[in-house]
Amino acid sequence: MKSTMTNRTRLFGAALIALSATTWAAPQGTLYKSPGCGCCGEHARYLEQQGWQIKQIESNDMSAIKTRYGTAAAPSCHTLVVGKYAIEGHVPVTAIDKLMKQQPKNVRAIAAPGMPANSPGMGPYTPGTIDVVAVDAAGKVKPWGKF
Repeated sequence: MKSTMTNRTRLFGAALIALSATTWAAPQGTLYKSPGCGCCGEHARYLEQQGWQIKQIESNDMSAIKTRYGTAAAPSCHTLVVGKYAIEGHVPVTAIDKLMKQQPKNVRAIAAPGMPANSPGMGPYTPGTIDVVAVDAAGKVKPWGKF
């Protein structure tokens, strides 16, 4: 009886693992970057280490990408597109998670303007030190938080 119960427990556990693997999908995004930019690739690698699937596309006209996705008011070196939102620069995944969880209607993008030191992809990331801003549909920039 004990052997049968152990086998049932194992089968049940395996079924739960299979079910959870099929119902969970990794977050996905497309990262636009200049050819040869190393820090952009480092930010993509950081996101992948956090469980994201990142498709990288090189562009020789990043200004057009920033204009298209509404991040020109708070530019950085690369633009990540996730669903209907754009994420500009070395934004920590906690800020992206907040955006995706809240899905604010008045926000088109979030950004870490410039290339902040100690942001993900720009050296050792120091949590709580990166100022992230939100950009609305009109291109107005306002604080989003420190991450």
